[in-house]
Amino acid sequence: MKKNIKTILTLLTFSLWGQGAFAQKAADIQAIKGQCGCHEVDFKYAETFSPQKDYKYSDRYTAKALEWVFVDEESKDKLVLMHLLVINDKTVIKHWREDWEYEQNNLLAYQKNKDWKAAQLPKNQVKGQWAQKIFEVDDSPRYEGSASWIHQDGKHLWANVTDAPLPRREYTKRTDYQVLRRNNRIYVTSAGYLHEQDNDKIVRTETGDQLLAQEKGINDYVRTEESKCDVAKRWWTKHRTFWADVRGVWSELIAQNKGISLKTDKVDGKHLGQILESLSYQSDTPATRQDIRAAILKFVNNAELYSMR
Repeated sequence: MKKNIKTILTLLTFSLWGQGAFAQKAADIQAIKGQCGCHEVDFKYAETFSPQKDYKYSDRYTAKALEWVFVDEESKDKLVLMHLLVINDKTVIKHWREDWEYEQNNLLAYQKNKDWKAAQLPKNQVKGQWAQKIFEVDDSPRYEGSASWIHQDGKHLWANVTDAPLPRREYTKRTDYQVLRRNNRIYVTSAGYLHEQDNDKIVRTETGDQLLAQEKGINDYVRTEESKCDVAKRWWTKHRTFWADVRGVWSELIAQNKGISLKTDKVDGKHLGQILESLSYQSDTPATRQDIRAAILKFVNNAELYSMR
């Protein structure tokens, strides 16, 4: 009798735990999808501190944008969110992409100079967590990190610290540091979401890391009329197949867990994004997956190490 009671209690405990985990995961997915919609976005960055007395602080950076964020792919343990910019109500620019993967322990860890090492976290460390993987305009890697969503008092928060390459607003103007250590916090609300950052600008050399400066970043996404992003929806209908193939080629490379090392300079006088954009607009002979693969591999160091289908 005692054995039966113990068995029943054990089963009940596992059942309640499973229900709680299921409810948590469902709330996580709802929060991730809560970032979707047509948004008026304010980008604000300001340097706040430097340990160097003679450091010259950079000017504050501000920008505004209209951005459509939407789920382009969804499965049981993965959501792919795309970001498209709308310029002057008629021009659409593919912006960045974020993949959310449940209990994913294989990540890319940024080193410097467009070099990422394959990293495998302990499975017990990522239990119940979501990995956020951020990708460039050309769908090459940027940064990745894993953390748990927190849901409390109607608020939804995800926070993580990870190393990343310099963003466009920085690498187009300066070369005095190599790594942006991002302290990311995402707050999802009924009005949209807030991406708050406290970032370290790191000088990374063979002797170690040195803090150059710190900055505060606020990216405020406020949901607006969905019709303002209709042009982006039409654009994506035309270009989705091409960019799905681009994503597929990158996935083949990353899945081999060899890390990724990319050339820091242009190839044939162009950035990869420029080459892919040209391929995406070919009308006479649409670009094939082989064309896309060939373009990407030109920018991959030691491309011969990767086996491609």
